[in-house]
This record gives sequence, structure tokens and C-alpha cells, in this order.
Amino acid sequence: MNDAVTKTKEPAVSETVTPMVTTAASQTPPAPHERRPRRSREQGQRERRGKRGGGRDERVRPEFDQKTLAVRRVARVVAGGRRFNFSVLLVLGNREGSVGVGLGKAADTALAMDKANKRAKREMIRVPRTKNRSIPHQLDAKYSSALVVLRPAKGKGLVAGSAARAVLELAGITDVNAKILSGSKNKLNIARATIKALQQLHNANATNGAAHIPQMRNPHS
Repeated sequence: MNDAVTKTKEPAVSETVTPMVTTAASQTPPAPHERRPRRSREQGQRERRGKRGGGRDERVRPEFDQKTLAVRRVARVVAGGRRFNFSVLLVLGNREGSVGVGLGKAADTALAMDKANKRAKREMIRVPRTKNRSIPHQLDAKYSSALVVLRPAKGKGLVAGSAARAVLELAGITDVNAKILSGSKNKLNIARATIKALQQLHNANATNGAAHIPQMRNPHS
């Protein structure tokens, strides 16, 4: 006897879906990125200068101004061959009456300039000037083969060339007409001839000052 197999359907289980609960914090959009106030170009430059350790305004101005007149390579013949050095000629001055000329030689250009700088400071002279930054009278001097004449020229400015102009500029002298009467083009000789001419003012000023010193009379004479 065939038993009838009866399949009973199981009751469907009701699936309950719980809705997601969203809080108010999750519903609000994220806060936008806060922008910094825009800096000006000048403020940015100041900040960069501060990071570098100071700007141009904080630089210390050197005591003397210098002007390089000539840089030459010279050779010296020795037993093993030739040795090359550098020769540097420069003028040093503060544009207030002090000026000097220096020549330095060394195997390196920087070392030669340092030697010339020290020698110019050692040989610096003080030049007395008039109220309009000129010279009181005509001056002329000869050094080696260079002959230089300096004449006061009121209201014409500085009229000079070659090394004489550099010496007079750094000495702070204006309203002067300088002439190089010799055919020499040697800048060292011209610069030293100009210094020699300006030294006449220094020596004359010292002599005049000594002449006005009153001499004490000997009471026993």
C-alpha cells in the first residue's frame, strides 16, 4: 500500500527590517576648510627675509668703499719653470677726505685683494677740503713717469679720467679738473701721482698749523 506523502509547507518567517537610525551629526555636511587670510606680497617677502636671517636693511655698511683698478696675472721664472701670481691694484676711501692706494700680490685673487686692502689702509692719508668739497688751489705732482695736475673748477663737478678719477671720487673731492700731462698709461703710477699731489695739501695744512703755535719766551734770556 502506497502511503501518500504529503508535503506540508512551512509557514514563511516574516523578516522584519529595522530602519537605520541616523543622528543629526551624521546628517550635517562636513565643515568647509577654513582659508587663511591672504597675505600681501610685501608680507611674504618680509617673512622670507626673516627666515634667511635678516634682509638687506640689516646689513652693516663697510667703513670704506673700494674700487679695483687692475687685476693682472704675473709670472716669476724659477729653476723648475714659471710660477704664476695675481697682482691687484685698488683704491680705498670713505668719501669724506680719507683715501689710500694699495697693491697686493698672491697666488689667489682673493688673497691678493686682501693684501691690497690692508696696504691701502696702512698708507691712507687725510685730505683737507674746502666747503664745496674741492681743493683750495692748483696742485701738480710727478711719480715715476706719470705727471698729474689738479685744478679747482667751481660748479663743474669732477672732470678726470683713469685712476685719478677713482682716487678723487673715493676721497670725496668734487669740482676739480684733473689732467694727466704725461703719456704714461700705468694706472699705479697715475694713482700714486694723484695721492702725492693731494699730500701737498695735508703737509701744507700741518705746516700752517705748526706755524700758528705760540712760542713761549724764556724768562732767563
